Amino acid sequence: MVDLNMGVVQPIKLTLKSRFKFRCHPGVSCFTECCGRTTIILTPYDILRLRQRLGITSGGFLDLYARREQHDKSGLPMVVMDMERYGGHCPFVRPVTGCQVYGDRPASCRYYPIGQGSLITEEGLDEFFFCVKEEHCKGWEEDAEWTIETWRADQGFDLYDEMNREWKTMMLRRAPDGGPVTDERGNNLFYMVAYDLDQFRRFVFKSRFLQIFQVEDEVQERIWDSDEDLLEFGINYLKMALKLEDAKIIGLAPQTREAGV
Repeated sequence: MVDLNMGVVQPIKLTLKSRFKFRCHPGVSCFTECCGRTTIILTPYDILRLRQRLGITSGGFLDLYARREQHDKSGLPMVVMDMERYGGHCPFVRPVTGCQVYGDRPASCRYYPIGQGSLITEEGLDEFFFCVKEEHCKGWEEDAEWTIETWRADQGFDLYDEMNREWKTMMLRRAPDGGPVTDERGNNLFYMVAYDLDQFRRFVFKSRFLQIFQVEDEVQERIWDSDEDLLEFGINYLKMALKLEDAKIIGLAPQTREAGV
């Protein structure tokens, strides 16, 4: 069971079977206090879900609610919720009724009070868990008992982990010389493809993209209709564009010269 006498971030690597007690609800005195004065990193799938929930474009969401920063390891662009613009609080949280986008809340909000860490190893991406116990949080005093496994299932995290895993792997990479993965032009491409899906869709279908790359008709139809399929396609494209994987592995190949390229 979790030791509540340790610091805010408990330096213990938890397993799926690790147990803890926690429950957050409007009846706790600290309700919504964890939703401000913090940094919420938005994954590509977070942005996809939130902009669908709000019924706005991805560019509109980025303009209204987010700001662009740079990852300290890869140098790749990342997106965080722009709480400073909203007085230090999440723009989607109300004091009494709580989160207004709860069913589509970001991954970091879903896991709280559990943190998820990621490391690149020789075997690939190693994901692990730890507890976050802030002094103000009274949820730890509740009697609902969980394991990391049952908490993940309750919070609907399998899909989020699946959609975010390849993005996280790229974010943790470094170039062979230890520097940034790519240059400014590559960073701008990464930002568009990963975070601004509407602009990426226009890039695929309105530029020379489909003349340069051979994309099956079935795939074209899916990425035209589905944001989820477009995001998966885009992440695979970034792996190729940033030279992290061979194009043939992801089913995206340059057109032949006979096709006019």
